Amino acid sequence: MKKLIIILTIILVPMLSSCDLLDLTPKDQISQFDYFKNATDLELFSNPYYNDLLDKSPFDEQSDVIVESILSAVLTGGNRRTVPASGGGWSWGTLRRINTLLENIDQCEDEAAVIKYTAVSRFFRAYFYYEKVVRFGDVPWYDKQLGSADEDLYKPRDSRELIMSKMIEDIDYAIANLPAEVSTYRVNKWAALALKSRFCLFEGTFRKYHNLNPGGNDYKYYLTQSAAAAKELIDNGPYKLYSTGNPTKDYLMLFAQKNASPQEYILAIKFDYPLGIRHNASAYTLVSTQGRPGLTRKFVNSYLMKDGSRFTDKAGWEEMSFLEETQNRDPRLAQSMRTPGYTRINDTRVLAPDFNIAVTGYQSVKFVQDPKSNSSNNDRTGSSDCDMPVFRLAEVFLNYAEAKAELGTLTQGDLDISINKLRKRVGMPDLNMADANSNPDVNYLGSAEYGYPNVSGSNRGIILEIRRERTIELLQEGFRLSDLFRWKEGKAIDQSFMGVYFPGPGEYDLTGDGKADVILYLPTSAKPAPQDGVVTFELGKDMLLSNGTSGYVDYHQKVERNGFNEQRDYLYPIPINERTLNNNLTQNPGWNDGLNF
Repeated sequence: MKKLIIILTIILVPMLSSCDLLDLTPKDQISQFDYFKNATDLELFSNPYYNDLLDKSPFDEQSDVIVESILSAVLTGGNRRTVPASGGGWSWGTLRRINTLLENIDQCEDEAAVIKYTAVSRFFRAYFYYEKVVRFGDVPWYDKQLGSADEDLYKPRDSRELIMSKMIEDIDYAIANLPAEVSTYRVNKWAALALKSRFCLFEGTFRKYHNLNPGGNDYKYYLTQSAAAAKELIDNGPYKLYSTGNPTKDYLMLFAQKNASPQEYILAIKFDYPLGIRHNASAYTLVSTQGRPGLTRKFVNSYLMKDGSRFTDKAGWEEMSFLEETQNRDPRLAQSMRTPGYTRINDTRVLAPDFNIAVTGYQSVKFVQDPKSNSSNNDRTGSSDCDMPVFRLAEVFLNYAEAKAELGTLTQGDLDISINKLRKRVGMPDLNMADANSNPDVNYLGSAEYGYPNVSGSNRGIILEIRRERTIELLQEGFRLSDLFRWKEGKAIDQSFMGVYFPGPGEYDLTGDGKADVILYLPTSAKPAPQDGVVTFELGKDMLLSNGTSGYVDYHQKVERNGFNEQRDYLYPIPINERTLNNNLTQNPGWNDGLNF
Protein backbone atom coordinates (compact mmCIF):
# COMPACT_ATOMS: atom_id res chain seq x y z
CA MET A 1 0.00 0.00 0.00
CA LYS A 2 1.31 3.42 -0.91
CA LYS A 3 2.27 5.48 2.09
CA LEU A 4 0.64 8.74 1.16
CA ILE A 5 -0.66 11.60 3.21
CA ILE A 6 -2.78 13.59 0.83
CA ILE A 7 -5.98 15.53 0.71
CA LEU A 8 -7.03 16.32 -2.81
CA THR A 9 -9.86 18.57 -3.89
CA ILE A 10 -12.67 16.58 -5.49
CA ILE A 11 -14.54 18.37 -8.20
CA LEU A 12 -18.13 17.29 -8.09
CA VAL A 13 -20.20 16.95 -11.24
CA PRO A 14 -23.42 18.96 -10.77
CA MET A 15 -26.48 16.87 -10.05
CA LEU A 16 -29.02 16.77 -12.82
CA SER A 17 -32.56 17.93 -12.18
CA SER A 18 -35.88 18.30 -13.95
CA CYS A 19 -39.24 19.80 -13.18
CA ASP A 20 -40.94 16.80 -14.71
CA LEU A 21 -40.52 13.78 -12.45
CA LEU A 22 -41.36 11.51 -15.37
CA ASP A 23 -38.26 12.75 -17.22
CA LEU A 24 -35.78 12.21 -14.40
CA THR A 25 -32.45 10.84 -15.59
CA PRO A 26 -31.06 7.99 -13.47
CA LYS A 27 -28.63 9.41 -10.92
CA ASP A 28 -25.88 7.01 -11.95
CA GLN A 29 -25.82 8.39 -15.50
CA ILE A 30 -24.75 11.65 -17.12
CA SER A 31 -27.40 13.25 -19.26
CA GLN A 32 -26.17 14.43 -22.64
CA PHE A 33 -28.94 17.01 -22.60
CA ASP A 34 -27.82 18.70 -19.40
CA TYR A 35 -24.05 18.35 -19.47
CA PHE A 36 -21.02 18.50 -21.80
CA LYS A 37 -22.32 21.80 -23.18
CA ASN A 38 -19.26 24.02 -22.78
CA ALA A 39 -15.54 24.10 -22.03
CA THR A 40 -16.13 24.36 -18.27
CA ASP A 41 -18.21 21.18 -18.28
CA LEU A 42 -15.47 19.34 -20.14
CA GLU A 43 -12.73 20.64 -17.87
CA LEU A 44 -14.59 19.73 -14.68
CA PHE A 45 -15.41 16.27 -15.96
CA SER A 46 -11.81 15.55 -17.03
CA ASN A 47 -10.06 16.97 -13.94
CA PRO A 48 -10.28 13.68 -11.97
CA TYR A 49 -8.09 11.98 -14.57
CA TYR A 50 -5.04 13.56 -12.95
CA ASN A 51 -5.79 12.40 -9.43
CA ASP A 52 -7.00 8.96 -10.45
CA LEU A 53 -4.15 7.96 -12.76
CA LEU A 54 -0.94 9.78 -11.84
CA ASP A 55 1.32 8.09 -9.27
CA LYS A 56 1.72 10.41 -6.30
CA SER A 57 4.27 8.32 -4.38
CA PRO A 58 6.74 6.71 -6.79
CA PHE A 59 9.47 7.09 -4.20
CA ASP A 60 8.44 4.08 -2.10
CA GLU A 61 8.58 1.30 -4.68
CA GLN A 62 10.84 -1.49 -3.42
CA SER A 63 13.19 -3.11 -5.91
CA ASP A 64 16.74 -4.38 -6.17
CA VAL A 65 18.04 -0.84 -5.51
CA ILE A 66 15.96 0.13 -2.45
CA VAL A 67 14.46 -2.18 0.18
CA GLU A 68 12.48 -1.80 3.39
CA SER A 69 12.50 -3.69 6.68
CA ILE A 70 9.64 -5.86 5.41
CA LEU A 71 10.22 -6.98 1.85
CA SER A 72 7.37 -6.73 -0.62
CA ALA A 73 5.75 -9.87 -1.97
CA VAL A 74 7.45 -9.18 -5.32
CA LEU A 75 10.88 -9.29 -3.66
CA THR A 76 10.23 -12.40 -1.56
CA GLY A 77 8.66 -14.14 -4.55
CA GLY A 78 7.52 -17.72 -4.82
CA ASN A 79 4.43 -18.67 -2.84
CA ARG A 80 4.43 -15.27 -1.11
CA ARG A 81 2.81 -14.03 -4.30
CA THR A 82 -0.77 -15.19 -4.74
CA VAL A 83 -3.75 -14.39 -6.95
CA PRO A 84 -5.93 -11.76 -5.23
CA ALA A 85 -9.67 -12.20 -4.99
CA SER A 86 -10.18 -8.63 -6.17
CA GLY A 87 -8.25 -5.44 -6.78
CA GLY A 88 -4.67 -6.12 -7.79
CA GLY A 89 -4.65 -3.23 -10.26
CA TRP A 90 -7.63 -4.53 -12.27
CA SER A 91 -9.61 -1.28 -12.04
CA TRP A 92 -11.53 0.30 -14.93
CA GLY A 93 -13.49 3.17 -13.38
CA THR A 94 -11.31 5.94 -14.80
CA LEU A 95 -11.50 4.43 -18.28
CA ARG A 96 -15.29 4.57 -18.05
CA ARG A 97 -15.10 8.27 -17.22
CA ILE A 98 -12.76 8.87 -20.17
CA ASN A 99 -15.01 7.02 -22.60
CA THR A 100 -18.09 8.77 -21.24
CA LEU A 101 -16.60 12.14 -22.06
CA LEU A 102 -15.50 11.02 -25.52
CA GLU A 103 -18.95 9.63 -26.30
CA ASN A 104 -20.72 12.82 -25.29
CA ILE A 105 -18.22 15.49 -26.21
CA ASP A 106 -19.95 16.40 -29.48
CA GLN A 107 -22.73 17.94 -27.38
CA CYS A 108 -20.33 20.79 -26.59
CA GLU A 109 -20.94 23.92 -28.62
CA ASP A 110 -17.32 25.10 -28.36
CA GLU A 111 -15.37 23.48 -31.20
CA ALA A 112 -11.95 24.40 -29.79
CA ALA A 113 -12.90 22.89 -26.43
CA VAL A 114 -14.07 19.70 -28.15
CA ILE A 115 -10.67 19.28 -29.81
CA LYS A 116 -8.71 20.11 -26.66
CA TYR A 117 -10.57 17.82 -24.26
CA THR A 118 -10.77 15.02 -26.80
CA ALA A 119 -6.98 15.25 -26.87
CA VAL A 120 -6.76 15.34 -23.06
CA SER A 121 -9.01 12.29 -22.78
CA ARG A 122 -7.15 10.32 -25.43
CA PHE A 123 -3.84 11.17 -23.70
CA PHE A 124 -5.14 9.69 -20.47
CA ARG A 125 -6.66 6.68 -22.21
CA ALA A 126 -3.22 5.89 -23.62
CA TYR A 127 -1.73 6.45 -20.14
CA PHE A 128 -4.36 4.16 -18.60
CA TYR A 129 -3.71 1.35 -21.05
CA TYR A 130 0.07 1.69 -20.77
CA GLU A 131 -0.19 0.85 -17.08
CA LYS A 132 -2.52 -2.05 -17.82
CA VAL A 133 -0.22 -3.55 -20.46
CA VAL A 134 2.80 -3.22 -18.16
CA ARG A 135 0.95 -5.04 -15.40
CA PHE A 136 -1.15 -7.64 -17.24
CA GLY A 137 -0.02 -7.87 -20.85
CA ASP A 138 -3.11 -8.57 -22.96
CA VAL A 139 -6.23 -6.78 -21.70
CA PRO A 140 -9.66 -5.97 -23.18
CA TRP A 141 -9.75 -2.79 -25.24
CA TYR A 142 -12.74 -0.54 -24.57
CA ASP A 143 -13.33 2.71 -26.42
CA LYS A 144 -16.98 3.21 -25.48
CA GLN A 145 -18.99 3.65 -22.31
CA LEU A 146 -20.32 0.26 -21.22
CA GLY A 147 -23.70 -0.34 -19.67
CA SER A 148 -24.55 -3.13 -17.24
CA ALA A 149 -26.09 -5.23 -20.03
CA ASP A 150 -23.36 -4.65 -22.61
CA GLU A 151 -22.02 -7.90 -24.05
CA ASP A 152 -18.51 -6.43 -24.25
CA LEU A 153 -18.29 -6.68 -20.49
CA TYR A 154 -17.68 -10.36 -21.09
CA LYS A 155 -15.27 -10.12 -24.00
CA PRO A 156 -11.89 -11.88 -23.91
CA ARG A 157 -8.58 -10.10 -23.69
CA ASP A 158 -7.39 -8.32 -26.82
CA SER A 159 -3.82 -8.79 -28.00
CA ARG A 160 -1.19 -6.32 -26.81
CA GLU A 161 -0.58 -5.49 -30.47
CA LEU A 162 -4.14 -4.21 -30.82
CA ILE A 163 -3.84 -2.33 -27.52
CA MET A 164 -0.54 -0.72 -28.49
CA SER A 165 -1.87 0.25 -31.93
CA LYS A 166 -4.88 1.95 -30.34
CA MET A 167 -2.62 3.67 -27.80
CA ILE A 168 -0.49 5.09 -30.60
CA GLU A 169 -3.63 6.35 -32.36
CA ASP A 170 -4.71 8.06 -29.15
CA ILE A 171 -1.34 9.59 -28.35
CA ASP A 172 -0.76 10.80 -31.91
CA TYR A 173 -4.10 12.62 -31.75
CA ALA A 174 -3.04 14.13 -28.41
CA ILE A 175 0.32 15.23 -29.84
CA ALA A 176 -1.37 16.90 -32.78
CA ASN A 177 -4.09 18.66 -30.80
CA LEU A 178 -2.89 19.47 -27.28
CA PRO A 179 -1.56 23.01 -26.70
CA ALA A 180 2.20 23.51 -26.99
CA GLU A 181 2.50 26.09 -24.20
CA VAL A 182 4.38 25.16 -21.03
CA SER A 183 1.84 23.92 -18.51
CA THR A 184 3.59 22.13 -15.66
CA TYR A 185 0.46 20.75 -14.02
CA ARG A 186 -1.70 20.10 -17.09
CA VAL A 187 -0.99 17.87 -20.06
CA ASN A 188 0.28 19.47 -23.23
CA LYS A 189 1.80 18.39 -26.53
CA TRP A 190 5.18 17.78 -24.90
CA ALA A 191 3.74 15.56 -22.17
CA ALA A 192 2.10 13.51 -24.93
CA LEU A 193 5.45 13.13 -26.72
CA ALA A 194 7.08 12.12 -23.43
CA LEU A 195 4.38 9.51 -22.82
CA LYS A 196 4.79 8.12 -26.32
CA SER A 197 8.55 7.85 -25.88
CA ARG A 198 7.98 6.03 -22.58
CA PHE A 199 5.44 3.41 -23.62
CA CYS A 200 6.99 2.72 -27.01
CA LEU A 201 10.37 2.17 -25.34
CA PHE A 202 8.73 -0.23 -22.92
CA GLU A 203 7.00 -2.17 -25.65
CA GLY A 204 10.00 -2.27 -27.97
CA THR A 205 12.43 -3.55 -25.36
CA PHE A 206 9.87 -5.93 -23.85
CA ARG A 207 9.30 -7.55 -27.24
CA LYS A 208 13.03 -7.65 -27.98
CA TYR A 209 14.21 -9.24 -24.75
CA HIS A 210 11.21 -11.52 -24.29
CA ASN A 211 11.40 -12.57 -27.95
CA LEU A 212 7.74 -11.64 -28.24
CA ASN A 213 6.04 -11.33 -31.62
CA PRO A 214 2.25 -11.15 -31.23
CA GLY A 215 1.82 -10.17 -34.88
CA GLY A 216 1.72 -6.79 -36.51
CA ASN A 217 4.63 -4.47 -35.79
CA ASP A 218 7.96 -5.78 -34.54
CA TYR A 219 10.07 -4.42 -31.69
CA LYS A 220 12.03 -2.15 -34.03
CA TYR A 221 8.85 -0.29 -34.97
CA TYR A 222 8.16 0.64 -31.34
CA LEU A 223 11.76 1.61 -30.62
CA THR A 224 11.72 3.81 -33.73
CA GLN A 225 8.50 5.44 -32.53
CA SER A 226 10.03 6.03 -29.08
CA ALA A 227 13.19 7.59 -30.48
CA ALA A 228 11.25 9.83 -32.89
CA ALA A 229 8.93 11.14 -30.16
CA ALA A 230 11.85 11.82 -27.85
CA LYS A 231 13.81 13.54 -30.61
CA GLU A 232 10.93 15.85 -31.49
CA LEU A 233 10.67 16.90 -27.86
CA ILE A 234 14.44 17.36 -27.54
CA ASP A 235 14.68 19.40 -30.73
CA ASN A 236 11.53 21.50 -30.52
CA GLY A 237 10.34 21.44 -26.92
CA PRO A 238 10.66 24.49 -24.62
CA TYR A 239 12.56 22.56 -21.93
CA LYS A 240 16.11 22.27 -20.62
CA LEU A 241 17.74 20.59 -17.65
CA TYR A 242 17.44 22.46 -14.37
CA SER A 243 20.82 23.93 -13.48
CA THR A 244 22.17 26.85 -11.49
CA GLY A 245 25.74 25.95 -12.40
CA ASN A 246 26.33 24.10 -9.12
CA PRO A 247 27.05 20.43 -9.92
CA THR A 248 27.17 19.51 -6.22
CA LYS A 249 23.64 20.74 -5.47
CA ASP A 250 21.50 21.02 -8.60
CA TYR A 251 20.36 17.39 -8.81
CA LEU A 252 19.40 17.41 -5.11
CA MET A 253 17.56 20.73 -5.31
CA LEU A 254 15.59 19.74 -8.37
CA PHE A 255 13.58 17.32 -6.23
CA ALA A 256 13.63 19.17 -2.91
CA GLN A 257 12.37 22.60 -3.94
CA LYS A 258 8.72 23.31 -3.31
CA ASN A 259 7.65 24.11 -6.87
CA ALA A 260 8.39 21.94 -9.86
CA SER A 261 10.99 23.38 -12.20
CA PRO A 262 9.16 24.56 -15.35
CA GLN A 263 12.50 24.19 -17.11
CA GLU A 264 12.78 20.43 -16.69
CA TYR A 265 9.43 19.14 -15.41
CA ILE A 266 7.15 18.53 -18.38
CA LEU A 267 4.31 17.36 -16.15
CA ALA A 268 4.20 17.36 -12.35
CA ILE A 269 1.76 16.75 -9.52
CA LYS A 270 1.11 19.86 -7.43
CA PHE A 271 1.31 19.70 -3.63
CA ASP A 272 0.66 22.51 -1.15
CA TYR A 273 1.46 22.29 2.55
CA PRO A 274 -0.89 25.02 3.86
CA LEU A 275 -3.78 23.50 1.92
CA GLY A 276 -3.11 20.07 3.37
CA ILE A 277 -2.16 18.60 -0.02
CA ARG A 278 0.92 16.68 1.05
CA HIS A 279 2.95 13.50 0.64
CA ASN A 280 5.44 11.77 2.89
CA ALA A 281 8.61 11.52 0.78
CA SER A 282 10.70 13.29 3.44
CA ALA A 283 9.24 11.18 6.24
CA TYR A 284 9.88 8.05 4.19
CA THR A 285 13.63 8.36 4.67
CA LEU A 286 13.70 10.28 7.96
CA VAL A 287 11.20 8.50 10.22
CA SER A 288 11.64 4.94 11.49
CA THR A 289 7.93 4.09 11.15
CA GLN A 290 7.89 4.46 7.34
CA GLY A 291 9.51 1.15 6.40
CA ARG A 292 13.15 2.05 7.09
CA PRO A 293 14.14 2.12 3.38
CA GLY A 294 17.78 1.69 2.51
CA LEU A 295 19.63 1.74 -0.79
CA THR A 296 21.47 -1.47 -1.63
CA ARG A 297 25.22 -1.86 -1.89
CA LYS A 298 24.74 -3.22 -5.39
CA PHE A 299 23.20 0.10 -6.40
CA VAL A 300 25.77 2.25 -4.60
CA ASN A 301 28.58 0.32 -6.29
CA SER A 302 27.19 1.22 -9.71
CA TYR A 303 28.04 4.93 -9.35
CA LEU A 304 31.17 5.79 -11.32
CA MET A 305 34.17 7.64 -9.99
CA LYS A 306 34.16 11.39 -10.54
CA ASP A 307 36.68 10.98 -13.38
CA GLY A 308 34.32 8.57 -15.18
CA SER A 309 36.20 5.39 -14.32
CA ARG A 310 34.43 2.42 -12.77
CA PHE A 311 34.43 2.12 -8.99
CA THR A 312 34.23 -1.66 -9.31
CA ASP A 313 37.52 -1.68 -11.23
CA LYS A 314 39.36 -0.33 -8.17
CA ALA A 315 41.41 -2.80 -6.17
CA GLY A 316 39.69 -3.81 -2.95
CA TRP A 317 36.32 -2.23 -3.79
CA GLU A 318 34.46 -5.16 -2.25
CA GLU A 319 35.66 -4.39 1.29
CA MET A 320 36.01 -0.63 1.32
CA SER A 321 34.82 1.29 4.33
CA PHE A 322 31.99 3.78 4.08
CA LEU A 323 34.45 6.67 4.17
CA GLU A 324 36.56 5.15 1.40
CA GLU A 325 33.80 4.10 -0.97
CA THR A 326 32.06 7.50 -0.95
CA GLN A 327 35.09 9.55 -1.96
CA ASN A 328 35.43 11.07 -5.45
CA ARG A 329 32.29 9.47 -6.84
CA ASP A 330 29.70 10.74 -9.33
CA PRO A 331 28.26 13.82 -7.52
CA ARG A 332 24.77 12.35 -7.78
CA LEU A 333 25.76 9.82 -5.09
CA ALA A 334 26.12 12.52 -2.44
CA GLN A 335 22.89 14.10 -3.70
CA SER A 336 20.97 10.82 -3.44
CA MET A 337 22.10 9.48 -0.05
CA ARG A 338 23.85 10.58 3.12
CA THR A 339 27.61 10.61 2.59
CA PRO A 340 30.37 12.01 4.85
CA GLY A 341 29.72 15.69 5.56
CA TYR A 342 26.02 15.53 4.71
CA THR A 343 23.78 18.30 6.00
CA ARG A 344 20.08 18.96 5.44
CA ILE A 345 19.32 21.81 3.05
CA ASN A 346 19.94 25.18 4.75
CA ASP A 347 21.17 23.45 7.90
CA THR A 348 24.67 23.17 9.37
CA ARG A 349 24.42 19.98 11.44
CA VAL A 350 26.46 17.17 9.92
CA LEU A 351 24.40 13.98 9.94
CA ALA A 352 25.63 10.41 9.77
CA PRO A 353 23.61 7.68 8.08
CA ASP A 354 21.03 6.43 10.58
CA PHE A 355 21.00 2.62 10.72
CA ASN A 356 17.82 2.74 12.79
CA ILE A 357 16.05 4.30 9.82
CA ALA A 358 17.87 2.85 6.78
CA VAL A 359 18.13 -0.95 7.04
CA THR A 360 21.22 -1.06 4.81
CA GLY A 361 22.89 2.06 6.22
CA TYR A 362 22.67 3.75 2.83
CA GLN A 363 20.09 6.42 3.64
CA SER A 364 18.32 8.13 0.74
CA VAL A 365 18.00 11.94 0.68
CA LYS A 366 16.08 12.38 -2.57
CA PHE A 367 12.93 14.52 -2.10
CA VAL A 368 14.02 15.51 1.44
CA GLN A 369 13.12 19.17 1.90
CA ASP A 370 14.58 22.05 3.84
CA PRO A 371 13.59 21.41 7.50
CA LYS A 372 12.34 24.99 7.78
CA SER A 373 10.69 25.35 4.39
CA ASN A 374 7.05 25.54 5.46
CA SER A 375 5.18 28.54 6.72
CA SER A 376 5.23 27.35 10.32
CA ASN A 377 9.02 26.90 10.27
CA ASN A 378 8.62 23.28 11.37
CA ASP A 379 10.65 20.31 10.25
CA ARG A 380 8.78 18.36 7.58
CA THR A 381 9.44 14.90 8.86
CA GLY A 382 5.73 14.14 8.95
CA SER A 383 4.68 15.37 5.54
CA SER A 384 6.04 17.51 2.76
CA ASP A 385 4.96 19.30 -0.39
CA CYS A 386 7.67 19.27 -3.04
CA ASP A 387 5.96 18.60 -6.37
CA MET A 388 6.25 15.08 -7.76
CA PRO A 389 7.55 14.50 -11.30
CA VAL A 390 5.43 12.64 -13.85
CA PHE A 391 7.55 13.46 -16.89
CA ARG A 392 10.83 15.33 -16.88
CA LEU A 393 13.30 16.02 -19.65
CA ALA A 394 15.96 13.76 -18.15
CA GLU A 395 13.77 10.71 -18.73
CA VAL A 396 13.21 11.71 -22.34
CA PHE A 397 17.00 11.96 -22.83
CA LEU A 398 17.40 8.47 -21.42
CA ASN A 399 14.52 7.07 -23.51
CA TYR A 400 16.06 8.48 -26.66
CA ALA A 401 19.54 7.10 -26.04
CA GLU A 402 18.28 3.66 -25.04
CA ALA A 403 15.90 3.31 -28.00
CA LYS A 404 18.65 4.23 -30.44
CA ALA A 405 21.16 1.89 -28.76
CA GLU A 406 18.73 -1.03 -28.86
CA LEU A 407 18.02 -0.31 -32.53
CA GLY A 408 21.75 -0.25 -33.28
CA THR A 409 21.54 3.30 -34.68
CA LEU A 410 23.02 5.24 -31.75
CA THR A 411 25.82 7.69 -32.54
CA GLN A 412 28.14 9.74 -30.37
CA GLY A 413 26.13 12.77 -31.45
CA ASP A 414 23.00 11.14 -30.01
CA LEU A 415 24.76 10.69 -26.67
CA ASP A 416 25.92 14.30 -26.71
CA ILE A 417 22.35 15.63 -26.94
CA SER A 418 21.03 13.28 -24.27
CA ILE A 419 23.08 11.31 -21.72
CA ASN A 420 26.02 13.69 -21.78
CA LYS A 421 23.81 16.63 -20.86
CA LEU A 422 22.85 14.74 -17.69
CA ARG A 423 26.52 14.15 -16.96
CA LYS A 424 27.45 17.77 -17.58
CA ARG A 425 24.86 18.96 -15.06
CA VAL A 426 26.77 17.15 -12.29
CA GLY A 427 30.26 17.76 -13.64
CA MET A 428 30.87 14.23 -14.92
CA PRO A 429 32.91 13.51 -18.06
CA ASP A 430 31.11 12.59 -21.25
CA LEU A 431 30.09 9.01 -22.02
CA ASN A 432 32.12 7.84 -25.02
CA MET A 433 30.36 5.26 -27.15
CA ALA A 434 33.49 3.72 -28.69
CA ASP A 435 35.18 3.34 -25.31
CA ALA A 436 32.08 1.80 -23.72
CA ASN A 437 31.72 -0.80 -26.49
CA SER A 438 35.42 -1.65 -26.65
CA ASN A 439 35.63 -2.12 -22.88
CA PRO A 440 32.18 -3.20 -21.61
CA ASP A 441 31.61 -3.51 -17.86
CA VAL A 442 31.19 -7.28 -18.00
CA ASN A 443 32.50 -7.92 -14.49
CA TYR A 444 29.85 -5.82 -12.76
CA LEU A 445 27.00 -4.53 -14.92
CA GLY A 446 27.20 -7.57 -17.18
CA SER A 447 27.32 -10.12 -14.38
CA ALA A 448 24.56 -12.33 -13.04
CA GLU A 449 25.57 -11.38 -9.48
CA TYR A 450 25.19 -7.63 -9.87
CA GLY A 451 23.85 -6.69 -13.29
CA TYR A 452 22.23 -7.64 -16.55
CA PRO A 453 23.54 -10.86 -18.12
CA ASN A 454 20.96 -10.76 -20.93
CA VAL A 455 22.70 -7.94 -22.82
CA SER A 456 24.88 -9.03 -25.73
CA GLY A 457 26.04 -7.90 -29.15
CA SER A 458 28.28 -5.15 -30.47
CA ASN A 459 26.42 -2.47 -28.49
CA ARG A 460 26.64 -4.37 -25.21
CA GLY A 461 28.93 -1.85 -23.56
CA ILE A 462 26.90 1.25 -24.35
CA ILE A 463 23.59 -0.40 -23.46
CA LEU A 464 25.00 -1.32 -20.06
CA GLU A 465 26.21 2.25 -19.51
CA ILE A 466 22.83 3.70 -20.50
CA ARG A 467 21.18 1.38 -17.99
CA ARG A 468 23.66 2.60 -15.36
CA GLU A 469 22.70 6.21 -16.11
CA ARG A 470 19.00 5.42 -16.08
CA THR A 471 19.14 3.62 -12.74
CA ILE A 472 21.07 6.46 -11.08
CA GLU A 473 19.24 9.41 -12.62
CA LEU A 474 15.71 8.05 -12.11
CA LEU A 475 16.18 6.64 -8.60
CA GLN A 476 12.88 6.52 -6.67
CA GLU A 477 10.81 7.84 -9.56
CA GLY A 478 8.83 4.63 -10.08
CA PHE A 479 10.67 3.09 -13.05
CA ARG A 480 12.86 0.37 -11.65
CA LEU A 481 10.59 -2.68 -11.58
CA SER A 482 9.09 -2.00 -15.00
CA ASP A 483 12.61 -1.49 -16.36
CA LEU A 484 13.76 -4.86 -15.01
CA PHE A 485 10.67 -6.56 -16.39
CA ARG A 486 10.97 -5.12 -19.89
CA TRP A 487 14.66 -6.04 -20.00
CA LYS A 488 13.79 -9.61 -18.91
CA GLU A 489 16.07 -9.13 -15.93
CA GLY A 490 13.66 -10.20 -13.20
CA LYS A 491 16.42 -12.30 -11.66
CA ALA A 492 17.99 -9.04 -10.49
CA ILE A 493 15.44 -9.18 -7.69
CA ASP A 494 17.21 -12.29 -6.43
CA GLN A 495 20.54 -10.47 -6.14
CA SER A 496 21.77 -9.56 -2.66
CA PHE A 497 20.32 -6.72 -0.58
CA MET A 498 23.53 -5.94 1.29
CA GLY A 499 24.46 -2.69 2.97
CA VAL A 500 27.53 -0.95 4.39
CA TYR A 501 30.71 -3.01 4.95
CA PHE A 502 32.20 -3.40 8.43
CA PRO A 503 35.39 -5.45 8.97
CA GLY A 504 34.35 -6.33 12.53
CA PRO A 505 33.60 -4.93 15.98
CA GLY A 506 34.90 -1.46 16.69
CA GLU A 507 34.29 2.26 16.39
CA TYR A 508 33.42 3.76 13.01
CA ASP A 509 33.49 7.32 11.74
CA LEU A 510 30.82 7.81 9.06
CA THR A 511 30.87 11.61 8.78
CA GLY A 512 34.60 12.16 8.24
CA ASP A 513 35.12 14.32 11.32
CA GLY A 514 37.45 11.82 13.03
CA LYS A 515 34.90 10.89 15.70
CA ALA A 516 32.93 7.68 16.12
CA ASP A 517 29.33 7.64 14.95
CA VAL A 518 28.70 3.90 15.26
CA ILE A 519 30.12 1.31 17.65
CA LEU A 520 29.73 -2.42 16.98
CA TYR A 521 30.37 -4.88 19.78
CA LEU A 522 30.19 -8.63 20.30
CA PRO A 523 27.69 -10.27 22.64
CA THR A 524 30.65 -11.54 24.68
CA SER A 525 31.82 -7.97 25.28
CA ALA A 526 30.42 -5.34 27.62
CA LYS A 527 28.08 -2.83 26.03
CA PRO A 528 29.96 0.42 25.45
CA ALA A 529 29.07 3.36 27.64
CA PRO A 530 26.58 5.80 26.05
CA GLN A 531 28.11 8.72 24.14
CA ASP A 532 26.36 11.74 22.63
CA GLY A 533 25.80 11.26 18.94
CA VAL A 534 27.04 7.66 18.97
CA VAL A 535 24.85 4.64 18.24
CA THR A 536 25.81 1.18 19.48
CA PHE A 537 24.82 -2.16 17.97
CA GLU A 538 25.33 -5.67 19.29
CA LEU A 539 26.44 -7.90 16.43
CA GLY A 540 24.15 -10.81 15.80
CA LYS A 541 21.26 -9.09 17.57
CA ASP A 542 20.95 -5.39 16.73
CA MET A 543 22.90 -5.69 13.49
CA LEU A 544 23.43 -8.69 11.23
CA LEU A 545 26.58 -8.88 9.10
CA SER A 546 26.99 -11.21 6.15
CA ASN A 547 29.88 -13.14 7.73
CA GLY A 548 28.64 -13.08 11.29
CA THR A 549 31.13 -10.78 12.99
CA SER A 550 32.23 -9.05 9.79
CA GLY A 551 30.97 -8.24 6.32
CA TYR A 552 28.09 -6.31 4.81
CA VAL A 553 25.03 -5.20 6.74
CA ASP A 554 22.60 -8.03 5.97
CA TYR A 555 19.30 -7.04 7.55
CA HIS A 556 17.27 -9.65 5.63
CA GLN A 557 19.67 -12.47 6.35
CA LYS A 558 16.97 -14.63 7.98
CA VAL A 559 14.18 -13.77 5.52
CA GLU A 560 13.07 -16.58 3.24
CA ARG A 561 13.25 -15.44 -0.39
CA ASN A 562 11.73 -17.89 -2.84
CA GLY A 563 13.16 -16.45 -6.02
CA PHE A 564 11.83 -14.78 -9.13
CA ASN A 565 9.73 -17.07 -11.33
CA GLU A 566 10.77 -16.46 -14.94
CA GLN A 567 7.72 -18.24 -16.31
CA ARG A 568 5.24 -16.29 -14.16
CA ASP A 569 6.40 -13.08 -12.55
CA TYR A 570 6.82 -10.71 -15.47
CA LEU A 571 3.04 -10.28 -15.47
CA TYR A 572 0.61 -9.90 -12.57
CA PRO A 573 -2.39 -12.21 -12.08
CA ILE A 574 -5.96 -11.29 -12.96
CA PRO A 575 -8.11 -11.31 -9.79
CA ILE A 576 -10.26 -14.36 -9.15
CA ASN A 577 -13.53 -12.43 -8.94
CA GLU A 578 -12.97 -10.86 -12.35
CA ARG A 579 -12.41 -14.21 -14.00
CA THR A 580 -15.42 -15.66 -12.19
CA LEU A 581 -17.62 -12.89 -13.58
CA ASN A 582 -16.13 -13.16 -17.06
CA ASN A 583 -15.28 -16.72 -18.07
CA ASN A 584 -13.66 -15.44 -21.26
CA LEU A 585 -10.77 -13.89 -19.32
CA THR A 586 -7.77 -16.21 -19.41
CA GLN A 587 -5.27 -16.16 -16.54
CA ASN A 588 -1.67 -15.11 -17.06
CA PRO A 589 0.82 -18.01 -17.37
CA GLY A 590 1.99 -19.66 -14.18
CA TRP A 591 -0.67 -18.21 -11.89
CA ASN A 592 -2.97 -20.73 -10.20
CA ASP A 593 -6.27 -19.20 -9.14
CA GLY A 594 -8.12 -22.47 -8.59
CA LEU A 595 -10.47 -21.93 -11.54
CA ASN A 596 -10.70 -24.62 -14.18
CA PHE A 597 -11.24 -22.41 -17.21
